[in-house]
Amino acid sequence: MTTATFSSNTGAGLLDDRFAAAGRPLAAVTGAEIQAPLIQGGHVRYANLDYGASAPALSVVSAYLNEILPFYASVHRGAGYASQISTSVYENARNIVREFVGGRPDDSVIFTRNTTDSLNLLAGCLPVEDHGHTGEVLYLDIEHHANLLPWQGVPHRSVVASETLEGTIDSLRAELEQGDISLLAVTGASNVTGEILPIRRLAALAHEFGARIVVDAAQLAPHRRISIAADDVDYLAFSGHKLYAPFGSGVLVGRTDWLDAGSPHLAGGGAVSEARLDGVSWTTGPARHEGGSPNVLGAATLARAAQVIAALDQEQWHTHEAAIRSFLVEGLQKIDGVTVHHIFSDTNPDTDTIGVVNFSVEGYDAGLVAAYLSAEHGVGLRDGRFCAHPLLKRLGLPSGSLRASFGVGSRLEDVQRLLAGIEELRRSGLGWDYVVDSGRWVPSNDTRTYPHWAPNTPGTAGAAPCTLD
Repeated sequence: MTTATFSSNTGAGLLDDRFAAAGRPLAAVTGAEIQAPLIQGGHVRYANLDYGASAPALSVVSAYLNEILPFYASVHRGAGYASQISTSVYENARNIVREFVGGRPDDSVIFTRNTTDSLNLLAGCLPVEDHGHTGEVLYLDIEHHANLLPWQGVPHRSVVASETLEGTIDSLRAELEQGDISLLAVTGASNVTGEILPIRRLAALAHEFGARIVVDAAQLAPHRRISIAADDVDYLAFSGHKLYAPFGSGVLVGRTDWLDAGSPHLAGGGAVSEARLDGVSWTTGPARHEGGSPNVLGAATLARAAQVIAALDQEQWHTHEAAIRSFLVEGLQKIDGVTVHHIFSDTNPDTDTIGVVNFSVEGYDAGLVAAYLSAEHGVGLRDGRFCAHPLLKRLGLPSGSLRASFGVGSRLEDVQRLLAGIEELRRSGLGWDYVVDSGRWVPSNDTRTYPHWAPNTPGTAGAAPCTLD
């Protein structure tokens, strides 16, 4: 087996008590020991530093899935034993999710496909009077496309974030003071840089001017405790695939009045109280927006993951993540030609960031660096524009950058391997030839293979061109 080494220039001197908590995973995840083939030969344990895209399933969630899978059946309208069990599991998942995010007793919990789906659903429920919307949606230019594009189909305004967080809040206040804002849409934590926004302050600001607030918590929920009741948040959305749960499942939690009055998100069975040949009477509650057969296993595993994350010791959880992040950032900053990126100059990196680090390597396309790290070091991380094009452009990274993201299944060795790879790249250059294939950098003459059950198309299977990412 091939192993990576790490130079004392960037890491060995940093191995002190601050990083002891990062030496082992905080929780077991499925696939933690899979072996990745290296282009130069041999295998190495895959270092997964792409949690921000899709986190691996928690091992206990995988076990739970295997336990409930034999009882999987149609929900809500089945009298059979398995249907009754599946219905119980599905509906109880709402209570678990509501508790996980600190929801109010009367908050609606609607299961969707993902965060994007949830925010599109809410966009269809904005209040209207006399066939027009009663106000505009206000959002920042730092948002993921999930919290950017849904609002462009309704009356909206955007605000360019300032160099500082405080300046950005002042800009939001100035826009809210102009009036006619019905909803403030903000991210809980940036998917690009990991910087956390002050949700409680922003909720109070929105309410001061008669607006509501929705939080895209896709990145925040896997890394921080949330209480929408305590923070007075009106709506919150997140995804199971980032919360250590398999399958495409998401959730929207929030106040019922807009949701019960809004257009049903999916017109179909289960969303109606009575259907006629020439019309329909829609039901209220979550069923109004969950037409068709729901993703029972997705909702169940999301809820189980939420229970596991909620049970973590908060201090231990944050210490583990902060140790990995600090080690990585300090190591990157010691390598010549590497730049770590952030949005706000006044962000406290010790308290106001999650396990996401964004950086670039001078003289190398981000996609090429990612391909090199994967092929020659067995490290997986994200490159591109992270579905946040306006922010990347404003950061001076129109062609993209690199993002390392991690969580409860990560260990210090993962970022050590990343740093060793970057250091070797700066010292010796690429160890293999790479070409662009279908818009992605891949090793030339790549003879590595996939498992026997997977299509053997390494490098380009399903990949989107970097320019579109």
